[in-house]
Amino acid sequence: MERMTRFRSAMLLGIFGFVMFLYATKLFSLQIIETKGNTDNATTYSTITTVRAARGDILDRNGNVLVGNRASYDLVFNHYVIKSADQRNQYLYDLLKKCQELGVSHNDHFPVTATRPFEYTLDDYNTSWQRYYQNFMVDWGLDPDITAPLLVEKMRARYELPEEWTDEEARGVIGLRYEFDLRGVTNLPNYVFIEDVSNENLSAILELNTPGLMVESSTVREYHTPYAAHILGYMGGMDDADWEKYKDQGYSMDAYIGQSGFEEAFEEYLHGIDGSRLDVVSKDGAIVRQVYLEGKEPIAGNNVETTIDITLQKIAEDSLAEVMHNLTDPEINTAEGENTGRDAEGAAVIVMKVKTGEILACASYPTFDLANIADKETWDAIMNDPLKPFFNRAFGANYAPGSTYKMCTLVAAMEHTNSKGERILDYMETIQDKGVFTTLEGFSPTCLLYSSVQATHGTIDATDALKVSCNYFFYELGYRLKWEMLDETAKGFGLGEPTGIELTEKIGWRANPTSKAASYTGPDAVWNAGDRVLSAIGQSENRFSPLQLCVYACTLANRGTRYRATFLNRVASSDYRTLIKQNEPEIASKMDISYDTYEMYMTGMRKVITDIGGTANKYFGGHETLKTFPVEVCAKTGTAQHSSGGSDHGAFICFAPKDDPEIAVAVYGEKVAHGSSLAPVAENILEAYFEMEAASDVFTYENKVG
Repeated sequence: MERMTRFRSAMLLGIFGFVMFLYATKLFSLQIIETKGNTDNATTYSTITTVRAARGDILDRNGNVLVGNRASYDLVFNHYVIKSADQRNQYLYDLLKKCQELGVSHNDHFPVTATRPFEYTLDDYNTSWQRYYQNFMVDWGLDPDITAPLLVEKMRARYELPEEWTDEEARGVIGLRYEFDLRGVTNLPNYVFIEDVSNENLSAILELNTPGLMVESSTVREYHTPYAAHILGYMGGMDDADWEKYKDQGYSMDAYIGQSGFEEAFEEYLHGIDGSRLDVVSKDGAIVRQVYLEGKEPIAGNNVETTIDITLQKIAEDSLAEVMHNLTDPEINTAEGENTGRDAEGAAVIVMKVKTGEILACASYPTFDLANIADKETWDAIMNDPLKPFFNRAFGANYAPGSTYKMCTLVAAMEHTNSKGERILDYMETIQDKGVFTTLEGFSPTCLLYSSVQATHGTIDATDALKVSCNYFFYELGYRLKWEMLDETAKGFGLGEPTGIELTEKIGWRANPTSKAASYTGPDAVWNAGDRVLSAIGQSENRFSPLQLCVYACTLANRGTRYRATFLNRVASSDYRTLIKQNEPEIASKMDISYDTYEMYMTGMRKVITDIGGTANKYFGGHETLKTFPVEVCAKTGTAQHSSGGSDHGAFICFAPKDDPEIAVAVYGEKVAHGSSLAPVAENILEAYFEMEAASDVFTYENKVG
């Protein structure tokens, strides 16, 4: 009997314990899980706030800050506080009305249009935001196929929004409530309502005393120069591809990253490590405690010093703009005929250190101001400009090089031998210009002089052929050469090859059977001797970027040594006290160019400037120049035919000083008619460079110790 009593007592206690467990479980579900921590009787709320790390600066080679940071303020919501507040809908309604009054936009990720007729905008968001939306729909038990208008109606009812509000007003508050609810079903950080609020707007908004709305210190990118827009780049939010790339590197899904230029190329150095802070706030939103989690303080990004000289960059851009303006102004450009250059469009210029591959300036025309592109009207105007200002022609476009290619043909002919073991072109050899090249049956290209005035250059050597840019001379060399010889030499000069820059470039291609087959179909795709002849003067399928032409000029100056092109000088820590990386010159390839060949093209390129008939003798202290120039310049002009109609494209490359080259310049212009039209751009750049160098020498000498 006693044993039965103990058993019954144990059973009763077990049942009582089980009932209490069920009650506790239900209570926890009601107060914690279903409210997601948003309980009316809570005295404080704890959240983890992501603290953005400051991004590193971008500097030029002389330490001038080109892109830095400006202190700013963000308005951030603690969603627990606002969701627990009485009259929360009215607070949010008043907040949105104030923002509308001030003309301030806010972040809104609810994937429905802001105005009727309501439509989904899911395609405007990356897959992460789409997934967050799907989680929200599942959490609410809503049909994913529900129409946008019906979703707004259901959410309006769920949030108990007043009937007198318009649909657009209700949609605005729904967007905010959606943001708060997302934080309950995802791991998203606190909702950043407005970024970079002005002091005036900040004061006006804070006067509303909206529960849970807090001010967070932040930084925004600030541009210290209106120049170099194409290479500095800009920031933006991540798309799907970006998120796949950066999600395992500690980036938050809503982080801003470099989208172009240096901002993108040097993201790994510039991007800091965000911190995590524990925020404890009272029910009315007062901050009780803030402390960084252990080891989670924000770490600022490193500073990147580039190879750019902003002084030369300014001169390059201003000179390029002036030349292009003068060409297109009929009052200044009074040329007659069809090939006038008054229809000139885009252009580019690159300046490089010959012995290191460092890029001192890189400009594309037309350009834009990075500081203003966030303005919608400005952005739309740039996007609708037929000249495409966002397009970086310096290394994002490929063009026929025209006669600037002729040094490559000369090197190939003098450095290769025929079946008899003889040089294809001996350094003492001359060729008679007959005006019309008739060696190939059914193919008779002419020399430009002959097609213009029915005259020829007579019997000339290689130096004079470069000086006057005689097509006939190089037709003959192209006929003698095998295409493999020319292709190999062009590759050694870096033409149609990656330059090595840290930014994305368009590689281009050389004229050969493969490139022709890729460009044509049927019988037209077959490579023939005529293609070889035309490729020798920089036509046929040759397509190179202006940057590759500058690398080519440097390699000519270096007698066959080609350096990897680079924009990176060094990387320093955020406080500039520690050197993180020092970039060193890197040889990309080497060609053995004989002294005879080197002297031949150097002499010819110098004659382009100094001699009567030289195609650029109006510049750099040349034959028709009234002023002297501080150094001896070697140059080559180029004029290239194209299929887009209008005036011919033009190219100009040069380097200086002749005896010990330091700097090279390449300029390319669309429809500028003649390569010599671009020479003033290079002249201004070289003049400024050597003036700065002379000033630097004086400064160093005067301050020398001992």
